[in-house]
Amino acid sequence: MSKQEKLLAEKTVGLKPSGIRRFFDLVSEMKDAISLGVGEPDFDTPWHIRDEGIYSLEKGRTFYTSNSGLKELREEIAAYMKRTQGITYDPIGEILITVGGSEAIDLMFRAMINEGDEVLIPQPSYVSYEPCTILADGKPVVIPLKNENEFRLKPEELQAAITPRSKILVLPYPNNPTGAVMEKEDLEAIADIIIENDLYVLSDEIYGELTYSGSHVSIASLPGMKERTVLVNGFSKAYAMTGWRMGYACGPKEILAQMTKIHQYAIMCAPTTSQYAAIEALRNGDDDVAQMRESYNQRRRFVMHKLEGMGLPCFEPQGAFYVFPCIKEFGMSSEEFAEELLKEEKVAIVPGTAFGDSGEGYLRISYAYSIENLREALGRLSKFVKKLREKNSGKK
Repeated sequence: MSKQEKLLAEKTVGLKPSGIRRFFDLVSEMKDAISLGVGEPDFDTPWHIRDEGIYSLEKGRTFYTSNSGLKELREEIAAYMKRTQGITYDPIGEILITVGGSEAIDLMFRAMINEGDEVLIPQPSYVSYEPCTILADGKPVVIPLKNENEFRLKPEELQAAITPRSKILVLPYPNNPTGAVMEKEDLEAIADIIIENDLYVLSDEIYGELTYSGSHVSIASLPGMKERTVLVNGFSKAYAMTGWRMGYACGPKEILAQMTKIHQYAIMCAPTTSQYAAIEALRNGDDDVAQMRESYNQRRRFVMHKLEGMGLPCFEPQGAFYVFPCIKEFGMSSEEFAEELLKEEKVAIVPGTAFGDSGEGYLRISYAYSIENLREALGRLSKFVKKLREKNSGKK
């Protein structure tokens, strides 16, 4: 170990790099490769939103905003939460504008976790929750989700994971990577357990607008839950604004005040141009969201049809833009399958284990791509699956 390496923080060095990015980097170096691995909309940001960002620059609006973000944007978020979830948030003190939803996740953990506090993380789920817990000196406690439950968190699973040190429950729905959702009755079934055990909730609702069967329901809308929930959302997925880096957190003033303090010292404020664009998105972007959601829904049905045709079992996702097919029949690890597929057919998908050990035996396929790319990539996947089955059949 070099002198420089000895100077580094052990908890940082011990973190594994993102499994998603590893496959993205590999495919970027391969000619004729197709990636279905990155969870990024293939739509351009709608023109009226881009125009508002351009106009803000033309008007010279390049100053810092308040640490909490533009009051006008916070008011629009408050109005959005009221009309979509029936939740009333005070724009002054209960809403914080962040650099993407990811910053909001990090801020909540750093604001709330004392050394050794436990964070309950249902998995498979987004890759940031566990590292952010560790960096905040907390202890991640994984709750493995089950395919037979459509990867929903069940009351008995939550109850079994709780200890006297449990402090925060991560509620990652609609879910990345599975596409699972928690409907109102599912949330009601765990809300009493949360309250009885004095837990707080990080509700990551970044895919809330991309729900295909009924409307998304936030756990913060249930009785007794607003005061113990930090709701995280943003503009990346629903409005195709990934590069604008716009997110927000809504929650109790006492928690938001500490999150804002950290944000103040580490970031100062979210990008001003992006904030003006976000105001326009919330005011006039409902039709854009509806059109993109319908397109994703068409792709979802197309991908499910193709997986069924190749005999890969996959429960029907009702949110986000991912499918999570099972490949256990092949006797390969998820990583082995993904690597061989990339090597032989030049198609990049993400092994389920990138989202936790309970993702073993599954693959995440994103359908945030054109039908043409999906058709070509799934054709190559079908060819690969057929070869594997022929190979395994010959061994018997």
